[in-house]
Amino acid sequence: MSSSSQCCSNPPTLNPSYGGGTVDQLAGFKTYLTGSPHSKLAIVLISDVFGFEAPKLRKLADKISAEGFFVVVPDFFYGDPIIEFTPAFDIQSWMKKHSIEKGCEDTKLVIDALKSRGFSAVGAAGFCWGGMVVVKLADTDDQIIKAGVLLHPGPIAVEEFENVKIPLQILGAEIDNSSPPEKVKQFEEILLKKPEIDSFVKIFPGVSHGWTVRYKDEDESEIKSAEEAHSDMINWFTKHVK
Repeated sequence: MSSSSQCCSNPPTLNPSYGGGTVDQLAGFKTYLTGSPHSKLAIVLISDVFGFEAPKLRKLADKISAEGFFVVVPDFFYGDPIIEFTPAFDIQSWMKKHSIEKGCEDTKLVIDALKSRGFSAVGAAGFCWGGMVVVKLADTDDQIIKAGVLLHPGPIAVEEFENVKIPLQILGAEIDNSSPPEKVKQFEEILLKKPEIDSFVKIFPGVSHGWTVRYKDEDESEIKSAEEAHSDMINWFTKHVK
């Protein structure tokens, strides 16, 4: 993720009180929780660099919870999301502080906490930074998540898909410097070599990196594309997280 990255374009206005759910502690993390705690199925949403207070991310969490899932959106940045991206902002230093490896370990803590509360199956979706975390969760031998979704993931080495062990969906943007369509096609080629593991890859035309949670409110086409991606993700979780 470079300073010229699309990862920081069209930033949200963070709102700690947004959403139909509540904010509480989970595994030591401040977390947005939505849906019935009596469900046995949980979904972890791992944010992009703007963190868990992004309204459209929470709105999506509420939308997924309406399908019968308990959805959690943890603050994996410990109160330090990117608020405003300026030329002076040092994203490399920020990334060192909030590494993908740390995000992966933190997510495992959240998943363990969910399972200790009685959730029998957990899925995970990641956006940009979060997508880089999910692909690492997808290659753990203990298969701690039942299925994963990468939405406009940040830069990922093609080799990381060699060891994917769970059903994985990738929803990419046509206009994306982090994971351009030709790179996403390479991801797909590797996944297709594993017919025993379900995979689904789709590139959405005319939209840019980040669009599923940072679509422009006045852009009807972008909203429609985001809603299509949301439906694809929900269908994937309904199919595999049960």
